[in-house]
Amino acid sequence: MTTDAPRPAERSRLTGSLGTGSIAFMVIAAAAPLTVIGGNAPLAIGQGNGAGAPVGFLLASIVLLLFAVGFVAMTPYVKEAGAFFSYVTIGLGSRLGMGTAYVALVAYTAIQVGIYGYMGWAVMDLVRHYGGPEIHWSVFAIAALLIVGFLGYRHIDLSSKVLGVALLLEMLVMMIVNIAVLINGGPEGRSAESFDPQVFLTPGLGVAVLFALTGFIGFESTAIYRDEARDPARTIPRATYLAVAIIGVFYTLSVWVLVVASGASNVTEVAQQTLFGSKNMLLDTAGEFAGSLTRSTMQILLITSLFACVLSFHNIIARYQFALAKIGSMPARLGMVHAKHHSPAFSSIVQSITALVIVVIFVVIGLDPLVQVFGYMAGVATVGMVMMMLLTTIAVVFFFLRNPRLRKNVWTATIVPIFAVVALGVSAWLVLSNFTMVTSGSLAVSIGLALVPPVALIVGAIVNRKDGGRTVDIQLDRVLEAESRP
Repeated sequence: MTTDAPRPAERSRLTGSLGTGSIAFMVIAAAAPLTVIGGNAPLAIGQGNGAGAPVGFLLASIVLLLFAVGFVAMTPYVKEAGAFFSYVTIGLGSRLGMGTAYVALVAYTAIQVGIYGYMGWAVMDLVRHYGGPEIHWSVFAIAALLIVGFLGYRHIDLSSKVLGVALLLEMLVMMIVNIAVLINGGPEGRSAESFDPQVFLTPGLGVAVLFALTGFIGFESTAIYRDEARDPARTIPRATYLAVAIIGVFYTLSVWVLVVASGASNVTEVAQQTLFGSKNMLLDTAGEFAGSLTRSTMQILLITSLFACVLSFHNIIARYQFALAKIGSMPARLGMVHAKHHSPAFSSIVQSITALVIVVIFVVIGLDPLVQVFGYMAGVATVGMVMMMLLTTIAVVFFFLRNPRLRKNVWTATIVPIFAVVALGVSAWLVLSNFTMVTSGSLAVSIGLALVPPVALIVGAIVNRKDGGRTVDIQLDRVLEAESRP
């Protein structure tokens, strides 16, 4: 037997024919649009700049669009489906690349577990609302986990169909409410006061941007589906821009509609009542303007929105593990492709077990599913997301500075990414300076949670260098040699 025989992870790749729409649907589903409008929007309004909150979502969209420009410009030169860690490895070296991979695993696992907590609470609350028995939230969370594990084990086409249906339904019901409010007008008419600089340029604008950014977690995962895309060089860029555009427009419009529905002068009070639990801003708006049936439908679709979200993150994490196994940075079996389903089946099983263990630990500890499980984990994920985007954008800048022959457009390859670095740096400051608002925890707990992604970065850079680093360096040399030829 020769020593250079290919490992199982190197003998096969994931396959699929996902188009632009399918990939965009999956990453938009990860952002859980309906959940963000129901949860993040009242936070941005009540704790942020009130009626000016829609501008916070608009600014967050612009920041992520700036990020997407460099991300897309570098995509043709990234041949591995490793998303952030592949970009950082090529631009900044193997150590930071492996560190970024660890941050991704931690951040996406955290938000996935957080969503299980949120979903368990939401289903428990729905059952209780309709007079059902008192059932612990973990029962619903684990049931969802098992269904997600089944879908993740199978071919990606099945997940994409489930996510596509769930996403269309949740966006459709929100658009029905949006149209109903805009047709009828709120107590102060169809006021555009939200976009008046005197309204949105207040100290709370930064808080609104913060909660808007947390609502975009998952949009950047288009590149993780590279091997399953129909035409990666075209599909990934298109899906990235499409996802940012749809999410950004949807968020900004829907948050503005909430302001119109309550009235600009009254919306902050309504949002704060929602935060204290005496009102539900989104559902009350749906019931008042679109009828009780729409309200009930939306309440159910909030749960399907959470399910679509957690399924998306499960798929992302399974593919991160798969990509790391392919370059020798994780056990080779995680890089195996299922013979029938052509999916990272074993990686999916490992991810399901990991999530189950963490959920059980949180149940044993006795954490509150919404305030603590979701709040704490969303905090870790937000810090990780901003860190990864910042490192990726810096990697884009350095990559094209070192390889000017590959730079087809100085604006998309250098100038816009530099603006994105500045914008993401400001975003990181906003996240960290207002971090207790995200976690709803004490200062000590918040500091501990905020340190998790940086620690993951350091650990990944130190302990996971050996095979993965050398493999990616060889791949990079080959890519650059081919692309640099006249």
